Amino acid sequence: MTISTVFLILLALQVKHYLADYVFQSGWMVQTKGTYGHLGGVAHAGLHAVLTALVLVFAPVPLMIVLLVALGEFVIHYHMDWAKDAILRRSTATPKDWYYWVITGLDQFVHQLTLVCVTIAVTYLS
Repeated sequence: MTISTVFLILLALQVKHYLADYVFQSGWMVQTKGTYGHLGGVAHAGLHAVLTALVLVFAPVPLMIVLLVALGEFVIHYHMDWAKDAILRRSTATPKDWYYWVITGLDQFVHQLTLVCVTIAVTYLS
């Protein structure tokens, strides 16, 4: 895989993340992903996994790797979102509070780090 292909995969995953977290995420997903096992959180993480799979299917990545990586992202994304909401709910922090943004930023950082790891994984496993 060329370095250009690696960077294009990472860029496509960044766009995917923006779309799944900000454009396609519904109010129902936002309101319910903090309840462990709720379908809203499952649907939101599932959206991320499906879009990741779509990005990787169009890259030179074997299908089994695509499915395993998408499953891994589903599990990580679901649990990170749930943990962020659980922490913020217990803290009673609001968007006016510094702590709220520290936790929200950490959530986004973990998601971005996951995408870097996905890119590294498909680079070395393909």
